[in-house]
Amino acid sequence: MHLKNCAKLFCHTSYESEILKLGFLFSSNQSIYVRFVSQRLLRSSFRKLIRGFGGGRNLKTCKGAHVSYCASLKTQQRKTEKNRDFYQATKVEGFSNFARLSTKAVLCLLLSTVFLTNYWCLPPRLEAFAFENRSLVPGSASTTLKQQEKDVIELFQNATPSVVFATTFVERLDFLSPNIMELPAGQGSGFIWDTDGHIVTNFHVIRSATSAKITLYNGHIYDAKLVGVDPDKDVAVLKIDAPKNELRPIPLGHSSDLIVGQSAYAIGNPFGLDHTLTTGVVSGLGRTMRSPTGKPISNVIQTDAAINPGNSGGTLLDSSGRLIGMNTSIYSPSGASAGVGFAIPVDTLKPIVSSLIKYGKVIRPVIGISYLDGTQSSALGIERGVLVLDVQRGSPAEKAGLRGTSRSPLGIELGDIIVEIDGRTVENEGDLFQILEEKKPGQTVRLKVDRDGRSKELKLTLGSSG
Repeated sequence: MHLKNCAKLFCHTSYESEILKLGFLFSSNQSIYVRFVSQRLLRSSFRKLIRGFGGGRNLKTCKGAHVSYCASLKTQQRKTEKNRDFYQATKVEGFSNFARLSTKAVLCLLLSTVFLTNYWCLPPRLEAFAFENRSLVPGSASTTLKQQEKDVIELFQNATPSVVFATTFVERLDFLSPNIMELPAGQGSGFIWDTDGHIVTNFHVIRSATSAKITLYNGHIYDAKLVGVDPDKDVAVLKIDAPKNELRPIPLGHSSDLIVGQSAYAIGNPFGLDHTLTTGVVSGLGRTMRSPTGKPISNVIQTDAAINPGNSGGTLLDSSGRLIGMNTSIYSPSGASAGVGFAIPVDTLKPIVSSLIKYGKVIRPVIGISYLDGTQSSALGIERGVLVLDVQRGSPAEKAGLRGTSRSPLGIELGDIIVEIDGRTVENEGDLFQILEEKKPGQTVRLKVDRDGRSKELKLTLGSSG
């Protein structure tokens, strides 16, 4: 093909193709913007063509084609001379359309961003915590395993079906609609208490939740109903409606005969990793920790078996696979396991769980006083005992004649300091609560108090918290 014809064909097809490319946004016979852009593209494309064929004997022909192009371009430019201000949307219809479309595009982009952020940034739904169906298959232990390892494997296989995965939810208002959304709030562990479907876990696991779901070892998920809570001891009891053949209660042991140094095994769901086994020993006994309400929990078991976030509510077992405690908290500067974990002893759990199942609450013996904690008592020079701050009206303490702290014209007069209950020494408020936990409402106890530097004995009939 002759170079001039080739150039004409190129100019024609290039111009039309650029018009077609931009035609989905603007009309070619109305939009100066399209012609402006097309001219710039045409000029650039034509120059590339001239450079591509610009050598040798075709140089003059290329120049002639370029002159013809420039003449037509000047004619085109004169037509567009009057519309140099095409950027002003009020004067050019094409650009008005472009501005309107751009505005719509920006709004759509913003709405899409908000929607996608709301969708992907929210916590995952419950399905993220569901497990695959599984069954316990009796494995043939390797001949290289020691007998101690075989015993631990058997312990885990027998106990892990009793451990559950607890997922809690809270209701939130969807800011994109008037609907109420149910969002995962937390996760923890728990264990099956009986074949009636009662699940025991920590109170702080389900605290502030509006609903909860329990996932069993086989992956089946059940809605949980709240039976009762004991915030002072960080205990909660839930209930699920599951077939009895899916419920394997954990065997209960005793925590009163534990010895420091004996083996301890923790099973739970740390960081959402279901049914994780960690091993250690009983590191200490008789520890005290604070409940979510600030009340002391006494006789707590200390263990170096790794306990992490998600282990709360899980089981602490002895070497026979029996429950000796419920993993509850850790001492750690980083928030992860530092080898210092605490479990509520099973002997403390038994009466609490039984009361929650039977009454929906815990009925405890009460005296009817408010007291000063140990730190503040030490600041006042009180070395031992519990200082009575106030005596509630009509309470067992008032009937027994206990005296609270009062203010007089001479200053503050300290109240009675309880130093013994039934002959057992009361060093601090922890001892006071521990002794009372062993009593029952209606039972009469003998109090020994220090009043104005003198010892005095009182008889008191315990009241009921219910």
